[in-house]
Amino acid sequence: MVVLLGVAFVAGVITAVSPCVLPVLPIVLAGGSTGDGRRPLAIVAGLVASFTTFTLSAAALLDALGLPEDFLRNAAIALLFVLAATLLVPQLGVLLERPFAFLTRRRGGDLGGGFLLGVSLGLVFVPCAGPVLATITVLAAQHRVGLDAVLLTLAYSIGAGAVLLAIALGGQRISQRLRASTRTLRRVAGIVLAASAVAIAFNLDTTLQTHLGSYSSALQRHVEDTSYARKHLASLRGGGSALAATPRASAGKLPDYGAAPDFLGIADWLNSPPLSITDLRGKVVLVDFWTYSCINCLRTLPHLKAWYAAYHRAGLEIVGVHTPEFAFEHVPSNVRRATRELGVTWPVALDNKYATWSAYRNQYWPAEYFLDRRGHLRRAHFGEGEYGKAEQTIRTLLAETGAGLPKRATQLADATPTGFITPETYLGAARLDAARYTGTDPVVGKEARYSFGKTLPQNDISYAGRWTLQPQIALAGRGARLRLHFQARNVYVVLGGNGRVQTLVDGRPAPAIDVREYRLYTALAAPQLRDGVLELRFPPGIRAYSFTFG
Repeated sequence: MVVLLGVAFVAGVITAVSPCVLPVLPIVLAGGSTGDGRRPLAIVAGLVASFTTFTLSAAALLDALGLPEDFLRNAAIALLFVLAATLLVPQLGVLLERPFAFLTRRRGGDLGGGFLLGVSLGLVFVPCAGPVLATITVLAAQHRVGLDAVLLTLAYSIGAGAVLLAIALGGQRISQRLRASTRTLRRVAGIVLAASAVAIAFNLDTTLQTHLGSYSSALQRHVEDTSYARKHLASLRGGGSALAATPRASAGKLPDYGAAPDFLGIADWLNSPPLSITDLRGKVVLVDFWTYSCINCLRTLPHLKAWYAAYHRAGLEIVGVHTPEFAFEHVPSNVRRATRELGVTWPVALDNKYATWSAYRNQYWPAEYFLDRRGHLRRAHFGEGEYGKAEQTIRTLLAETGAGLPKRATQLADATPTGFITPETYLGAARLDAARYTGTDPVVGKEARYSFGKTLPQNDISYAGRWTLQPQIALAGRGARLRLHFQARNVYVVLGGNGRVQTLVDGRPAPAIDVREYRLYTALAAPQLRDGVLELRFPPGIRAYSFTFG
């Protein structure tokens, strides 16, 4: 169990550096920039406490109180607006802080406000699901929360919290470097909190995440999807390995895993009357386990739509089994709205009690199970990617029915990163990789003049002009430039401040980056994997954190 807790901790760390952290990143940065040195600790303590508590108990608690299952999320968004108001109107902050005065001997520390901010973040933070979080969610949904589940969730949330604590401390240092008045900082932080709450309320955060590459998927596979992790997580769930584990006799090109389980315990159906495997005999069926806030699931939707459009008339049926991760995803009206907005037109089964999930012994979002015309399982795929193989499976199974097929496959590009791409690259002094840096020796903590290296090997970075390298950031001064020799399709950079960053790719001008807030920006979006040199030219005051790639 100790090793599994370590796996959960690292899984939490990976979550906190994935696209899923983007909605809460500006809130953590803004929240950490106000108050005293202990406020970041209070924010992260609140987040860890609320995420651990409500991930395991939200469904049971809301059911016992007779409250809507999206109550906690809506309450958290409302709380973000309240906290934004306290930053804009200090008198409200004083009133809110009083119940938490026992936490500190000093006045003005704003621990109460920090803790409440963390609590609200824990309720709106929607991590990218991996096997660890899937196991936690299944145990909670089935009301099998024991000590192991609590420790696993706590380790996961502490891992994510450790990274967010570093981000909050970075926000605090940024505010100190700005030397702005406390009043101005509070107002700016209040505006950022309010804007972030609006984005979350209208699901704008999901729209942003969906368009970002899944740059943390490979890390998840190496940590959570090892044989050790799979075995022990399955033991916690009280079941065996995934359904598609041991093939049986095959009558065609694909193995046969036997009759597929039926749709069990479905609370409601969208876009269709209730269905059973028997009802679908004679059709090729793709059973897609998903949930509408899962970014990994949303990135598969263009492929599902393309297959449904191309092969539905030939006998393909898609059944989306919506098995929720979080309490607000249990609400049928929320799922109905999401399916409408996402353009999902095939049948969707609401698997709120995890009955169908458990029947398939599923472990992942997304997961695709391919059934032949007899209702036998012939292939399964977990996670993103391998869309070409998936479509070929559909065509093979339809061919077995004698259906006429389009001459060509859909040809929709697979955006999942494959092969070698440049690894994540940090720009602050604390995590600057000396093996991938060339040029003037770094000077930590004070401004210095830098010159580009004579050569720039692949994956290396180099600085020119005046920079101040701090532990977490590189602060641009006069004439600041940065070069990166990358191999990737998409290049993203985390920046903060206010100004326009000029961009050149292989010496040619590219669209500039208008920096207005602390977040992830797209520096390059190419149609295919490429090798090139990216140069960024910064106005003074811009803060650069890291590069990620897709």
